[in-house]
Amino acid sequence: MSTLYVVATPIGNLSDLTKRAAEILASVTTVAAEDTRVTRKLLSHLGISPRLESLHEHTSPERLDAVVAKLDSGDMAVVTDAGTPGISDPGSALVAAAVAAGHEVIPLPGPSAIVTALSITGWSFDRFLFIGFLPRKKK
Repeated sequence: MSTLYVVATPIGNLSDLTKRAAEILASVTTVAAEDTRVTRKLLSHLGISPRLESLHEHTSPERLDAVVAKLDSGDMAVVTDAGTPGISDPGSALVAAAVAAGHEVIPLPGPSAIVTALSITGWSFDRFLFIGFLPRKKK
Protein backbone atom coordinates (compact mmCIF):
# COMPACT_ATOMS: atom_id res chain seq x y z
CA MET A 1 0.00 0.00 0.00
CA SER A 2 1.12 3.52 -0.74
CA THR A 3 1.27 6.46 1.64
CA LEU A 4 -0.78 9.65 1.68
CA TYR A 5 1.19 12.56 3.14
CA VAL A 6 -0.84 15.43 4.61
CA VAL A 7 1.47 18.37 3.87
CA ALA A 8 1.05 21.77 5.48
CA THR A 9 1.89 24.61 3.09
CA PRO A 10 3.00 28.21 3.68
CA ILE A 11 0.38 30.75 4.64
CA GLY A 12 2.13 33.56 2.77
CA ASN A 13 5.85 33.35 2.11
CA LEU A 14 6.76 30.27 0.03
CA SER A 15 10.09 30.08 1.85
CA ASP A 16 8.19 29.10 5.02
CA LEU A 17 7.71 25.58 3.65
CA THR A 18 9.57 23.05 5.79
CA LYS A 19 12.51 21.15 4.34
CA ARG A 20 10.73 17.86 5.01
CA ALA A 21 7.60 19.06 3.19
CA ALA A 22 9.73 20.04 0.17
CA GLU A 23 11.41 16.61 0.20
CA ILE A 24 8.06 14.80 0.34
CA LEU A 25 6.55 16.92 -2.43
CA ALA A 26 9.59 16.14 -4.58
CA SER A 27 9.30 12.40 -3.91
CA VAL A 28 5.59 11.71 -4.49
CA THR A 29 4.10 10.88 -7.88
CA THR A 30 0.91 12.87 -7.31
CA VAL A 31 -0.20 15.93 -5.35
CA ALA A 32 -3.90 16.39 -4.61
CA ALA A 33 -4.56 20.12 -4.33
CA GLU A 34 -7.42 22.35 -3.29
CA ASP A 35 -6.54 24.75 -6.14
CA THR A 36 -4.02 23.44 -8.66
CA ARG A 37 -3.15 26.99 -9.78
CA VAL A 38 -2.02 27.93 -6.26
CA THR A 39 -0.17 24.65 -5.76
CA ARG A 40 1.54 24.92 -9.15
CA LYS A 41 3.16 28.18 -7.96
CA LEU A 42 4.55 26.37 -4.89
CA LEU A 43 5.79 23.42 -6.94
CA SER A 44 7.40 25.77 -9.49
CA HIS A 45 9.11 27.59 -6.61
CA LEU A 46 10.57 24.20 -5.61
CA GLY A 47 11.49 23.29 -9.20
CA ILE A 48 9.44 20.09 -9.17
CA SER A 49 6.50 18.86 -11.23
CA PRO A 50 4.57 15.92 -9.80
CA ARG A 51 1.18 15.15 -11.33
CA LEU A 52 -1.54 17.43 -9.89
CA GLU A 53 -5.05 16.27 -9.03
CA SER A 54 -7.80 18.73 -8.16
CA LEU A 55 -9.54 18.14 -4.80
CA HIS A 56 -11.95 20.85 -3.66
CA GLU A 57 -15.24 21.24 -1.81
CA HIS A 58 -17.25 20.34 -4.93
CA THR A 59 -15.35 17.12 -5.68
CA SER A 60 -17.85 14.33 -6.36
CA PRO A 61 -17.63 11.00 -4.51
CA GLU A 62 -16.74 9.32 -7.82
CA ARG A 63 -13.87 11.75 -8.41
CA LEU A 64 -12.65 11.22 -4.83
CA ASP A 65 -12.63 7.46 -5.45
CA ALA A 66 -10.56 8.01 -8.60
CA VAL A 67 -8.01 10.07 -6.66
CA VAL A 68 -7.78 7.39 -3.96
CA ALA A 69 -7.30 4.75 -6.65
CA LYS A 70 -4.18 6.62 -7.80
CA LEU A 71 -2.67 5.84 -4.40
CA ASP A 72 -2.40 2.24 -5.58
CA SER A 73 0.30 3.29 -8.04
CA GLY A 74 2.42 5.46 -5.76
CA ASP A 75 2.71 7.79 -2.82
CA MET A 76 0.64 10.97 -2.84
CA ALA A 77 0.58 14.26 -0.97
CA VAL A 78 -2.49 16.34 -0.21
CA VAL A 79 -2.12 20.10 0.18
CA THR A 80 -4.42 23.04 0.68
CA ASP A 81 -3.94 26.58 -0.59
CA ALA A 82 -2.37 27.67 2.70
CA GLY A 83 -1.99 25.87 6.01
CA THR A 84 -2.85 22.32 6.93
CA PRO A 85 -5.18 20.14 4.83
CA GLY A 86 -8.28 18.97 6.66
CA ILE A 87 -8.77 22.18 8.62
CA SER A 88 -11.75 23.90 7.00
CA ASP A 89 -11.00 22.41 3.58
CA PRO A 90 -11.73 19.17 1.69
CA GLY A 91 -8.51 17.37 2.66
CA SER A 92 -10.31 15.42 5.37
CA ALA A 93 -12.43 13.58 2.79
CA LEU A 94 -9.32 12.25 1.06
CA VAL A 95 -7.72 11.25 4.36
CA ALA A 96 -10.84 9.33 5.42
CA ALA A 97 -11.10 7.59 2.02
CA ALA A 98 -7.39 6.69 2.02
CA VAL A 99 -7.61 5.18 5.50
CA ALA A 100 -10.74 3.23 4.51
CA ALA A 101 -8.84 1.87 1.49
CA GLY A 102 -6.01 0.67 3.77
CA HIS A 103 -3.38 3.28 2.94
CA GLU A 104 -1.03 4.74 5.53
CA VAL A 105 -1.55 8.45 6.24
CA ILE A 106 1.34 10.53 7.57
CA PRO A 107 0.94 14.18 8.63
CA LEU A 108 3.69 16.75 8.19
CA PRO A 109 3.47 19.69 10.60
CA GLY A 110 3.68 23.23 9.37
CA PRO A 111 2.01 26.63 9.36
CA SER A 112 -1.21 27.30 11.20
CA ALA A 113 -2.98 30.62 10.66
CA ILE A 114 -4.71 30.55 14.02
CA VAL A 115 -1.59 29.67 15.99
CA THR A 116 0.42 32.29 14.07
CA ALA A 117 -2.19 34.95 14.87
CA LEU A 118 -2.39 33.95 18.53
CA SER A 119 1.40 34.02 18.90
CA ILE A 120 1.63 37.78 18.33
CA THR A 121 -1.17 38.88 20.66
CA GLY A 122 1.00 38.91 23.76
CA TRP A 123 -1.73 37.01 25.61
CA SER A 124 -1.21 33.71 27.38
CA PHE A 125 -3.14 30.79 25.89
CA ASP A 126 -3.70 27.64 27.89
CA ARG A 127 -6.41 26.73 25.39
CA PHE A 128 -8.45 28.18 22.55
CA LEU A 129 -11.39 27.13 20.40
CA PHE A 130 -11.44 27.18 16.60
CA ILE A 131 -14.96 27.00 15.20
CA GLY A 132 -14.09 27.71 11.56
CA PHE A 133 -13.68 30.62 9.22
CA LEU A 134 -16.28 33.30 8.63
CA PRO A 135 -18.36 32.77 5.47
CA ARG A 136 -17.07 34.55 2.37
CA LYS A 137 -20.55 35.85 1.56
CA LYS A 138 -22.51 38.09 3.90
CA LYS A 139 -25.54 35.76 3.80
